[in-house]
Amino acid sequence: MNRFIDRQSEMDTLEQEYRRSEASFVVIYGRRRVGKTALINEFCKDKPTIYYLATEESENQNRAAFRDMVADHLGNPLISQASFNRWEDLFSLLVKDANPEERLVIVFDEFQYLGKANKAFPSVFQRIWDTILSRHNVMVILCGSLVTLMSAQVLDYESPLYGRRTAQIRMRPLPFRFYGDFFEGKDRRELVEFYSVTGGVPKYIELFEDESDVYQAISHSVLNPDSFLFDEPTFLLQKEVSEIGSYFSIIKAIAAGNRKASAIASRLEVPQTHLSRYLKTLISLDMVEREIPVTESNPDNSKKSLYRLKDNFLQFWFQFVQPGLSYLESGHEEMVLNRIRKSFIDRHVAYVYEDICRDRLWELSAQGDVPVFLEKVGRWWDASEREIDVVGLSETDNAIVFGECKFRSTPVGVDVLTELEEKSAHVKWGKLGRREYFVLFSIAGFSDALRDVAQQRANVVLCE
Repeated sequence: MNRFIDRQSEMDTLEQEYRRSEASFVVIYGRRRVGKTALINEFCKDKPTIYYLATEESENQNRAAFRDMVADHLGNPLISQASFNRWEDLFSLLVKDANPEERLVIVFDEFQYLGKANKAFPSVFQRIWDTILSRHNVMVILCGSLVTLMSAQVLDYESPLYGRRTAQIRMRPLPFRFYGDFFEGKDRRELVEFYSVTGGVPKYIELFEDESDVYQAISHSVLNPDSFLFDEPTFLLQKEVSEIGSYFSIIKAIAAGNRKASAIASRLEVPQTHLSRYLKTLISLDMVEREIPVTESNPDNSKKSLYRLKDNFLQFWFQFVQPGLSYLESGHEEMVLNRIRKSFIDRHVAYVYEDICRDRLWELSAQGDVPVFLEKVGRWWDASEREIDVVGLSETDNAIVFGECKFRSTPVGVDVLTELEEKSAHVKWGKLGRREYFVLFSIAGFSDALRDVAQQRANVVLCE
């Protein structure tokens, strides 16, 4: 994949920082394979740059490698033959004879490894910034893929570098709306299927780009023991947490449908209080999401919370791949693939489609198709197990939007609208005389009868 798609907001932030009259200090962080390095490389095109990728080696070895890069950048091979015991001396050399009219970009990728090799390194770099770099025409970019370590070393209040950054960018997966740019010629149904596995992660998309259908892609790039995606969840967790077994078990329990904290604890046979720290970490890593009914007035203290896997690939892997690992490792891939074919749509894709529709509602509001200024969009359920896939709220307009999502092969009919209206009557929210809108999302279109209803009623919107 040699195309650079989207990331306009992130690119605008970097360009703005590059144009600052003073030195700038940007932190870029996010999960592995989400496109941080690609963003930096795209931004640094045609700009004077020294890019250093830190490794898990010792601090001395990292400093020696950086010394060689400084020597190459300055065109002075004698620097490589010198011994440097202090990072400060290298940075002083780097900026000493720099052209004050030409802004130099200094990138430290995988910065967290330096702090891992030497816990005092954030303090060292703070001193370098305060006494050297902040006084020159430079733009510093610290980038890292281990979210927990980057937070501790750079972003948290306790970090010596806290308060130094002039901008920060948390890289997240690409939204679904850009999938047509990657998978040209695929229809919307196919795009949703590809998104339901790759989840907007550029590296995963790259593996799936040239495949004819999603099952072939899964076979080649996920079920194949030689593919890095075969054991990707283990790799991701090993890099971020120490007690990988505990986190693995929690994710596995959630993927199996245990959404309440009490159900997760029961599945693992541990006290519910034992889970709080683990769930909080998984949420900070963007792997798990705490979900509450969108109409809750005090969400932080709501007792109706459910947990779900936020990452499409993790949900897919734990639901379909992990249970079949023994078959896969013993060469029986076809058995696992057949199991996936039977329930992939109903057990996985249909739920991912709901997430896509919730995002789509924001677009419908911004475009005026749903004439409501939305403040919140989410899901709703009650104790009687009634559920509504999409609900948008506007206290400003005293308006509420109800949505139903159908990922199936037949058109949606009037019966779906009728059922949605019946459920909406149980949603207690808003002031007397609230305005109500109904949005139906369908991957297979709508019946003629439903289209007639939508033409006659301004509060009914159909979205294919």
